[in-house]
Amino acid sequence: MNKTSELPDDPKVLKALLQAAQTQLSQQEVHIQLKEEVIVRLEKLVADYKAAQYGRKSEKADPDQYMLAFEDLETAIAATQAEAENIAPPTNPRKKRKTNRGKLPGHLPRIEVVIEPEETTCVCGCVCHVIGKDVSERLDVIPAQFRVIVTRRPKYACRACEEGVKQAPAPDHIIEAGLPSEATLAHVITSKYADHCPLYRQAQIYARQGVDLDRSTLADWVGRSANELKPVFEALLGELKKSTKLFMDETPAPVLDPGRRKTKTGYFWALARDDRPWNGPEPPGVAFTYAPNRSGEVAEEILKDFEGVLQVDGYAGYNRLLKRQKSPVALAYCWSHARRKLYEVARNKTAPIAEEGLRQIGELYQIEKTIRGNSPEERLVARQKHSRALIEAFEEWLINHRAKVSRKSPLGEALSYIAKYWNGLIRFLDDGRIELDNNSVERTIRPITLNRKNALFAGHDAGAENWAMLASLIETCKLGGINPHTYLATTLTRIAKGHKQSKINELLPWNFAEQESQGGL
Repeated sequence: MNKTSELPDDPKVLKALLQAAQTQLSQQEVHIQLKEEVIVRLEKLVADYKAAQYGRKSEKADPDQYMLAFEDLETAIAATQAEAENIAPPTNPRKKRKTNRGKLPGHLPRIEVVIEPEETTCVCGCVCHVIGKDVSERLDVIPAQFRVIVTRRPKYACRACEEGVKQAPAPDHIIEAGLPSEATLAHVITSKYADHCPLYRQAQIYARQGVDLDRSTLADWVGRSANELKPVFEALLGELKKSTKLFMDETPAPVLDPGRRKTKTGYFWALARDDRPWNGPEPPGVAFTYAPNRSGEVAEEILKDFEGVLQVDGYAGYNRLLKRQKSPVALAYCWSHARRKLYEVARNKTAPIAEEGLRQIGELYQIEKTIRGNSPEERLVARQKHSRALIEAFEEWLINHRAKVSRKSPLGEALSYIAKYWNGLIRFLDDGRIELDNNSVERTIRPITLNRKNALFAGHDAGAENWAMLASLIETCKLGGINPHTYLATTLTRIAKGHKQSKINELLPWNFAEQESQGGL
């Protein structure tokens, strides 16, 4: 009732109306308060999300840790938004909330579900006809669906004579007379080394599907598969060393020492090729080699027969490569590591000299962004035209401040580091194939680091060697946009069928991708 004249005269009725209005007002106030609380929480979550995505980060932090932060923040935001929608349902329920629903690829099987109305007869008594339809698609999952392949080999014999029995030979498999198909072996390997799911967790997942497999059984499968794939890994390493421009880096790997009942520190050495920044003809790839130590002798052994430019960080062990008579290896150093030394000094905002150095290095990276993907010749011209002047100014800045700053101070140590590796840092000015840093190889090491966190340590030196070998094939697949499971399943099947050792290069990931695109598999 909006008009005073329409109010009832009865005091009891008026009192009842007033109480109803007060109750409704109280409910609305509670409703508004709940919405305000949700808004405050959402604003806080959005602020945290922006801080995680755009805020200042430590250069030593693992990017995967930020992904974990994003996952939790995005989950919390979605839950809070759902709560807000329950408090105040959208006025137009048909209007879809703007969100990335994902894209459902065409190769996935479609299960058609038709929902008919309860009644298709019109109120006039006529039968209604279909005039259109609404179609929606939803992603459904069948958890780890297992199946059993039953192979039957009939035996044939002649009734008229006894010339013998005819039967097709049993197909060859990686695990002779064993349970797994080659696709199953590929799944176990991919889950462990690509998806970072240790074998004992896989055994638990299989058990939920009623498949009882011991962790030790899965380990036996992986080991036997690794043995068969070893020639492919050796071919991969050999092909990489034929290149004239490679990256190299190493990362620690805790390894269980059974005799001492504790872990020791081994190392994964990564040798990588990535010619994409200068539009080179060779496909990207990486080969990991496990060694029980970080000695320069290991790098020398891995790089045996390699001739060309090797881009590395400032680890002194690589200097051993230069001590060989007429060394065929030239070292190019990493500006990202040089920048990191200055960043560690400048992050407290109390070192203007370090901040100036960071600014100058940033200008070099800006130039590199504009020439990424160009030919070596085009990159070289741009660097001579733009980067050389910046390098000359940086060198003058470096000499001047080294003379003024104590060498034992943090800033002095950072400047000394840059001066020590100066010749290798500026090598990019004279070779368009050289990158400004060795981040390409560092990116290939990140999955090794994540797998190390999940598995805690390798169980043995030999286990670490298998880990390195299988990770090499998987990470090379990922660099080339190849499905690791498909590659491993196909490659193991071809090996089981007796693929010739003389044609082992056909099994390399990039050759597999070419054959697959041409329909040759």
